[in-house]
Amino acid sequence: MSLILHYHPLSSFCWKVLIALYENDTAFTPNIVDLGDPESRGLFAALWPVAKMPVLEDKARGSVVPETSVIIDYLDLHHPGPVRFVPGDPDRARAVRLWDRIYDNYVQAPMQKIVIDRIRPEGQRDPFGVDEARKLLTTAMAIVEREIAGRTWAMGDDFTLADCAAAPALFYADKVMPLAGAYPEALALLKRLKARPSFSRVLDEAEPYFQYFPGG
Repeated sequence: MSLILHYHPLSSFCWKVLIALYENDTAFTPNIVDLGDPESRGLFAALWPVAKMPVLEDKARGSVVPETSVIIDYLDLHHPGPVRFVPGDPDRARAVRLWDRIYDNYVQAPMQKIVIDRIRPEGQRDPFGVDEARKLLTTAMAIVEREIAGRTWAMGDDFTLADCAAAPALFYADKVMPLAGAYPEALALLKRLKARPSFSRVLDEAEPYFQYFPGG
């Protein structure tokens, strides 16, 4: 297979690309990267020096593609399937990309700040930063809750790039700031996403690794 996905099964941003691959049943070779292992990290950094997952490698085209939204654009262009993740209509595409950014930057990013702080040693934690992250996450979730009311998927009837971003963002946001009660629309969308075969498969594959997610 020409496509290789360098990723980790517990990573929320890796889930975003896995969902897109599974939606269209796109053939690829998975390569799990262990950033804690010097050899694994070194090989990955040689491919992409920033060493942030995921990265898609396309051997047939000689391409190394980082960044989740760019990877999904690449799949739309060079490995298309029944689901087109970014609509052809320019205005619709802009709206989808906006919501992709909202889920990545204002839901996932503060969620990760909160989670990373949990695994820092005592004395190195950042309570002010965590408080700011919670405020941003609360603001973002209020926007999400308002905008998705009455929609089947993140942008309406069609499954898009925004849903690939929403699924991991809402799943992990629910772990640090439970959606039940305050965000019923977001919780309902998360339930629909979890029932979708592509995301259900991602969750099944991540199950053995959930023991490493810092709770509390």
